[in-house]
Amino acid sequence: MVSPDHSQFQTSPMAKPSVRNKASLWVTDSFLFLGGVFVALLLVWTLWSFITPTPNPTPSFDHTVLKPTTDSTSCAGDVQGVNLRHDPPERTFYDDPSLGYSIGKPMKNWDEKRRDWLRQHPSFVSGETDRVLMLTGSQPSACKNPIGDHLLLRFFKNKVDYCRIHGYDIFYNNALLHPEMFTYWAKLPVVRAAMMAHPEAEWIWWVDSDALVTDMDFKLPLERYKNHNLIVHGWPHLILDTHSWTGLNAGVFLIRNCQWSLDFMEVWASMGPQTPDYEKWGQILRSTFKDKAFPESDDQTGLAYLIYKEKDKWGNKIYLENQYYFEGYWEEIVGSLDNTTEKYEEIERREQNGALRRRHAEKVSEQYGAFREEHLKEAGFGKGSWRRPFITHFTGCQPCSGNHNQMYSGKSCWDGMQMALNFADNQVLRNYGFMHPHLLDPNVSPVPFDYPA
Repeated sequence: MVSPDHSQFQTSPMAKPSVRNKASLWVTDSFLFLGGVFVALLLVWTLWSFITPTPNPTPSFDHTVLKPTTDSTSCAGDVQGVNLRHDPPERTFYDDPSLGYSIGKPMKNWDEKRRDWLRQHPSFVSGETDRVLMLTGSQPSACKNPIGDHLLLRFFKNKVDYCRIHGYDIFYNNALLHPEMFTYWAKLPVVRAAMMAHPEAEWIWWVDSDALVTDMDFKLPLERYKNHNLIVHGWPHLILDTHSWTGLNAGVFLIRNCQWSLDFMEVWASMGPQTPDYEKWGQILRSTFKDKAFPESDDQTGLAYLIYKEKDKWGNKIYLENQYYFEGYWEEIVGSLDNTTEKYEEIERREQNGALRRRHAEKVSEQYGAFREEHLKEAGFGKGSWRRPFITHFTGCQPCSGNHNQMYSGKSCWDGMQMALNFADNQVLRNYGFMHPHLLDPNVSPVPFDYPA
C-alpha cells in the first residue's frame, strides 16, 4: 500500500514520459557528454606535457637591472647596505660649472656641500664617519727595473686584499693629474680629486706604491683620531726640537675629507714644482732642516716645515702617530718576520678551543682578528715588538726604477720585498687553503687541516 504522503513522488516504471521529462533527460545527457569530453581532453593534455615538457623561457632582467629606482631606502642591488642607483635630480656641488678637482682651484664651504650631498643620499649616512677610501698609484710609464712592474702589481694586490677583507674602497692612479706636480708631489692632486669624487668617504688614506700592509687583521683606530684631520707617522721632538726632515714620513697618511684638509693641502702644495717659488722653497726647507740631503722642495720636508713653523695654525689637528707601525721602516722589520710567524703559530697551538685554527670564510676574517687580539696583549707595538707590523714601507728601495739608495744593497731590497709580500700573502692565502712554505719561496703548498696543530 502506498502512503498518501509520498505517492506524488512515485512514478510507475512503465509510465509514458511527459515533455518535461524528455527535456530533463536531454540536459542530463548533454552534461554527461561534455564532462566526458573535458576529461578526455585533460587526459590527453597531461600525457602530452609529460612527453614534450615546455622549456622555461629565457628570464628577462630588464625590470630589475635597467630600471632606475627613486626609493632612497631600497637596497636592491646594493653593496654593503648603500643604494648605488639613487641619485636624485636636485642640484648638488657637482652641478656647479666652476667646480675644480685640481690643486690650485680652492673649494669653499666643502663641509656644508658634503652634508647636503649625504642628505640627498641617505643610504650613505650610516657608517659615514668610519668610511675609508685608500689611494695609491705609480708613474704613467712602464718601470725601468725589469721586475719593477711585477713588484708594483704585487704591492697593489696586497692593498686590494686588505681593502676587500675590511670593506674599504680603493683607487689606483697612474696618471699625472697635475702635469707640473711630479715625483713626490704627484699624490696631492690625487687626494684632492678623490675628496671631490667621494663625498661619502670620511677619510682618504694615501699609501705609497712601495708600502704594503703586513698585518691583515689590524684596523685603523679611527676613534683615536676623532679630534684630528691629518695622521702621519712621526715624532714631534724630531721636528720641533731636532729639526730633522726625517721626523716624519709622508709616504703614508690619513686625511679627513673636510674643508680644513682642502685648505691645508693648498698651503702644502704651494711649495711644489707648479709654483714660481719652487726653488726658493727648496732653499728655505734645506736651511730649516739641516740634515735634508737634497736641495729640491719635497712634500715630506714641506709637511714638517708647516708643523714646525705654523704649529699654532695647523698643529692641533695633526696627529703624529708613533705608537704602532702606521708606517714602518722596512730595514728594521723584515729580519723579524720569521720570528713573528713562529710566535703567531705558537699562539694557535696553545689555544685550547682551536678557534684560531678553525677554517672560515674570508668575509668573516675580522672576527678571527678580534679572537687573535686577545692573545696579543703582551706583544707590544712598534720596534722591538713581536706583533705583526701594520705597514711596511720600502722607502729608498725604488722598486720601479731600481735606483735604490746606495746605503742598501739591491739584494737586501729585493729579498726584503719578497719576504714581506709573502708574509702578508700567507695571511690571505690561508683562507684559500694555501700558503708559502718559506718567505723567500714564491711557490705555495696546501694547508693541512687544523694547521698549525
